Amino acid sequence: MSDHPTTDDGRITLSGREYLADAKGALVPVDLIRPADLLEDETVRKIMSFATALSDQIARFKGHTFEDLGAFEALLAQEYGASKGGAKGNKTFMSHDGLMKVSVQVADHIDFGPQLQIAKELIDECLTEWSAESRPEIAAIVTRAFNTDKAGQINRSEIFMLLRLEIEDARWRQAMDAIRDAMRIVGSKTYIRCYRRPAPGAPWQAVTIDLAKA
Repeated sequence: MSDHPTTDDGRITLSGREYLADAKGALVPVDLIRPADLLEDETVRKIMSFATALSDQIARFKGHTFEDLGAFEALLAQEYGASKGGAKGNKTFMSHDGLMKVSVQVADHIDFGPQLQIAKELIDECLTEWSAESRPEIAAIVTRAFNTDKAGQINRSEIFMLLRLEIEDARWRQAMDAIRDAMRIVGSKTYIRCYRRPAPGAPWQAVTIDLAKA
């Protein structure tokens, strides 16, 4: 990849005069556009040229990584009758010195079926009978769990928080069983994460590819 990708300046030449399209699709003569707006346009286009090239490079890296790991596993199986892998396809590949590793993680996307409404009704019965003073933190979790966001989705992380609570009430346990029955795996996504550390026994440090975390 070139250090300086070609920048699309977006300019169109008609009858010897340069134009730029505006947000409505109309062509505006470049000589009539304010210098500050032209500078902003050029800056955004320059950044986007690098971003697009980097995105393409990451996509190629992801593809090559899956191919390399797949080829390694095929060779491992063919030559040694061995395999890598763990629960749900999770795998870890390590350098011989123990300083680098590549982790492949399969994350299930979970949705909830109609049994969730049964769980909500049972939970509401419990909260009604418990005094507000004795379980305020549980009531707060329940409220957050079943409040839908703008997309109409429940708060999955808070739902799982409910499952971790140790409460012996029979209706509560029945409600938790209903939540588990409601769980449906509707898809999965495979993630590749790379880690390194300066010495064996030292904490692993992620090799950051996510722009927001770099």
